[in-house]
Amino acid sequence: MKKTITILILTSLISCNKDNNKADGYGNFEATEVTISAEANGKIDFLKLEEGDVLEPQMQIGLIDTTQLYFSKQQLIASKNTISSKSENVLSQKRVLQEQLKTTLIEKNRIQNMYSENAATKRQVDEIDGKVKVIQEQIKSVGTQNAPIISDLKSVDVQIEKINDQIQKSKIINPIKGTVLSKYAEPNEVTAFGKPIYKIADISEMTLRVYVSETQLSQLKMGQNVTVKIDSDKEMKTYQGKISWIAESAEFTPKIVQTKEERVNLVYAVKIKVKNDGSLKIGMPAEMWIK
Repeated sequence: MKKTITILILTSLISCNKDNNKADGYGNFEATEVTISAEANGKIDFLKLEEGDVLEPQMQIGLIDTTQLYFSKQQLIASKNTISSKSENVLSQKRVLQEQLKTTLIEKNRIQNMYSENAATKRQVDEIDGKVKVIQEQIKSVGTQNAPIISDLKSVDVQIEKINDQIQKSKIINPIKGTVLSKYAEPNEVTAFGKPIYKIADISEMTLRVYVSETQLSQLKMGQNVTVKIDSDKEMKTYQGKISWIAESAEFTPKIVQTKEERVNLVYAVKIKVKNDGSLKIGMPAEMWIK
């Protein structure tokens, strides 16, 4: 099969397709392959997938051990509770002072009324004014004491959120719908950040990459429907495809063309989207027919 395809490619790249018995382009099917890697370090507690499995997006298929992260989080929560108790003490002092201020302001108002009726002295007015100012300064002082405690609480909250993020990243979440192509890890193995776990691709729609000559380029346009054929037992199996991309610049003939003469020819790459009925595989050779 490989030898036959090579001969066909040679023929198509030498000249424009003038023979109706020859395809207009030859190439292989591709799919966007996504390698899913670990985002945490540790032992893989479980990994529920096998090669060939079809996975849905946002599905949790594994977990990396989170024991140490759990303990770190509990320690931070305990620290937060301790700091919160300090803040509560400060706030209770502030509430006591605010009640004192409320009572003192009532007393101040009473003395000022008495003073306006010559029933109280200026000294009494000055004393009550001074008492109000002292309590107000005490309230400010208590508020100043609480500020660093609030900062400590915010710092602990940030650390807890970081732990939560690490715990979330310990979950192996499948990002896209697709078929598992390769599996690189097993449960109970120790993995590390960036280490591949499995490879997945959406093969419900495949991409056929073919190469055409400059003279054929005028017959092609974006969104154009073309016929795609693959080898079958008796006769070639036919699919409908749509051109999704045409290269803007030429490139040298791919390495699969071995002769020295053909390697210097310039061709244009074309991508064709084809719905997969289950028969199309990555790397499978195929033909493109414009008519």
